[in-house]
Amino acid sequence: MSGYSNEPGKLHEFAVDAVAKFGYPEDSKISLINLSENATFKVTDIHSGQDTILRIHRPFYHSKQSIQSELDWVQSLREIQLVRTPAILPSGSGEQIVLAQDSTGEQRHAVMFEFMPGVEPTEDRMVDDFKTLGAITARLHDQSKQWHRPSNFYRFTWDHETALGPNGHWGSWRDGLAMGPNELEILSRVSDTLNTRLERFGKSKERFGLVHADMRLANLLVAGNNVTVIDFDDCGLSWFMYDLGSSVSFIEDHPLIPEMTASWVDGYRSVAELSKEEEAELPTFVMFRRLLLVAWVGSHQDTDTGKEMGANFTKVSCELAENYLSKFA
Repeated sequence: MSGYSNEPGKLHEFAVDAVAKFGYPEDSKISLINLSENATFKVTDIHSGQDTILRIHRPFYHSKQSIQSELDWVQSLREIQLVRTPAILPSGSGEQIVLAQDSTGEQRHAVMFEFMPGVEPTEDRMVDDFKTLGAITARLHDQSKQWHRPSNFYRFTWDHETALGPNGHWGSWRDGLAMGPNELEILSRVSDTLNTRLERFGKSKERFGLVHADMRLANLLVAGNNVTVIDFDDCGLSWFMYDLGSSVSFIEDHPLIPEMTASWVDGYRSVAELSKEEEAELPTFVMFRRLLLVAWVGSHQDTDTGKEMGANFTKVSCELAENYLSKFA
């Protein structure tokens, strides 16, 4: 990340200002939970004991219109109780998005959500959990295909050009870590193959529309029999099957991926139709997402995840690309 600071003290200043603007007591306890694209805080009202979740948006990424569009979709899902997802908590004046300010006068958008109980699904249950995930994804897709989006709705498009082109939303995969001539050659071939296959697959309204785009197990909270879907920050227009690709983010080389994918397909088909053509193309969307993540790791080297992935991420990505090309080129 460049061009702005995510220094903890600065982020805390934004959070303190946002908490006040949302109408919470100034002595609320504010704890940083996660820092990735955005900064996520847990806010505790020490008088009532109530917890809420505050999201401070990174600058120069989503516009206020785009953030509002995300919230509009979340609200539409909540209204029909299609999936469990946190309520959006407005300020006292009814605003869902406030401008938080730090001591220098810099401003960032902030949103407050209901705190939802639960924990991320554990790795020992991944195959079973992917069946649940497939069913949830199918319900989201079904609603997305029928929902009449507001006239001012705007979200990113995640297609080959906007995701894998030189000016992609997360930077260029060509600037990934440890990108030498050999890696560049292999990944260029896989990028071209993906483009050819995706053009052939097409963008009909049955195959391309509004998706969550980050349906990882990390974005599910399990509490008993209840599963809550969180973090719609990457939602946008893409192929519906891209949601499976995003579900295996960073673990594309896991030995259980074939079983997890089959379980996801079973769960999906328990709710909605999934054609043989769509199922056959799922490895393409896994590879598409992986190449996009090469760009993300390259442009987010200072995040915890970026540091954890390191240069080996590109090496493994090349191995995955060669395996994909042996079957689909």
